[in-house]
Amino acid sequence: MEKVALAEAFDSFDETWSPRLAGELNGQAVKLAKADGEFVCHRHEEADELFLVRDGRLRIEFREAADTVLDPGEFAIVPRGTEHRPVAEPEAEIMLFEPSETRNTGNVETDETVTDPERLD
Repeated sequence: MEKVALAEAFDSFDETWSPRLAGELNGQAVKLAKADGEFVCHRHEEADELFLVRDGRLRIEFREAADTVLDPGEFAIVPRGTEHRPVAEPEAEIMLFEPSETRNTGNVETDETVTDPERLD
């Protein structure tokens, strides 16, 4: 068993919108990311995605529903197939829970696409 200290884990990287793999369980990944500004609008056809805010504020914009705003200690689950765009103003520290093979940009390919997230030390 390995313990993860979230403060230390988030302090170990500076890149935004580039998730780090913090752990895996039952085919699910626990990813940490720093978010700043707008991310790409995308969807995950085969996977639900949980966003949990540790610090800052995250707004998740939806094409077909009202935006969801998350403050520290709050989470929301984006159902599979739902087009969404995360926006952090100002910067936010977020935890993501999703199937291990889930790409951060879902059905969209951009310069920010991460197919094999770096594992935290």
